[in-house]
Amino acid sequence: MDIVIRQAEPGEYEVVGEITARAYLQGGFLAFGGEDDWYFRELKDVAKRAADGEVLVAVHEDRILGGVTYVPAPGPMSDLAGPGEAEIRMLAVDHAARGQGAGEALVRACVDRARQAGRTGVVLCTQPTMTAAHRLYERQGFIRRPDRDWQPLPGHDFTLLAYELTL
Repeated sequence: MDIVIRQAEPGEYEVVGEITARAYLQGGFLAFGGEDDWYFRELKDVAKRAADGEVLVAVHEDRILGGVTYVPAPGPMSDLAGPGEAEIRMLAVDHAARGQGAGEALVRACVDRARQAGRTGVVLCTQPTMTAAHRLYERQGFIRRPDRDWQPLPGHDFTLLAYELTL
């Protein structure tokens, strides 16, 4: 399948947000409910992500298959990135397009951008139950970094797992 990775256009933000939020909802990755979960709304807000990062889409024959937010350096959209590191956030592929290479292509595009920018590494965090994503990251050379795991919501037993790729 011929997949093109490019920056999302503002007119596509709603579609990308819907794909992302639905992927998390259908995967059972919203820790505090369904569509009323605060993170569901956050996942849909692509314009906010695009203001502080680069939202990339995987496209095949004018159909958006998925998207990711590439954060080139520590800043408002980064959770984990330290000096010299880029970060990958909110990777999602439409349910109907899974297994066709869109997720891998999106991760590769982020890594390529980080290399071209002279970053020292790429980091990301993921939920323990996102096992398909873990396999994808490991195939791309990312390694688990338990020392960088963290809890985004103080007072809740909800830990995100850290992965890192040294460039």
